[in-house]
Amino acid sequence: MTSLFHYFKKYNSLSKEAEKAIAEICKVIAIKKNHELQSIGHTCKTIYFLKKGVARIYYFKEDIDITESFSFENNMVVRFESLFTGRPSKKAIQVLEDSELIAINSSELFKLYDKHHDIESLFRKIFEAALVDTVNRVESIQFHTAEERYNSLIKEAPDVLKRVPLKYIASYLGITPVSLSRIRGQK
Repeated sequence: MTSLFHYFKKYNSLSKEAEKAIAEICKVIAIKKNHELQSIGHTCKTIYFLKKGVARIYYFKEDIDITESFSFENNMVVRFESLFTGRPSKKAIQVLEDSELIAINSSELFKLYDKHHDIESLFRKIFEAALVDTVNRVESIQFHTAEERYNSLIKEAPDVLKRVPLKYIASYLGITPVSLSRIRGQK
């Protein structure tokens, strides 16, 4: 749990009682490479913290596999649209390496908000940061070239090329694998 609480400190300090309450609703899980953590059509009821490994959120559009996002160690991975609406998601979470995660039961977490306002404040800040990341991602697609998006991805996650198949990187950038090869060849 140390890595999870270290991650939390980036956003907000928690009391010892709040840390204990969160630890009680968490479970460490291991998932093998290329397996789904949550499948399409599943209703998200768990917030995951990636201790080890890489995950991606993806969906299908006209039978084409589209990568929406990547998550690396010491970050959360969650399908917010399903978590907050309670509806089944059109997206899945897949791990791309053997991974170890901390699973936080969301309904138990939300019950803690009334008892521990520092937990409520912490997760509000985490969710706000995720919203800003989503807006930045949309604006990147709207306003930046594929090459600019590629350079930004490499800057944010320098080892992405070593850890993520190129077809998923191309999909995330909104380009074909051939276009990705061309961009990489110019470097």
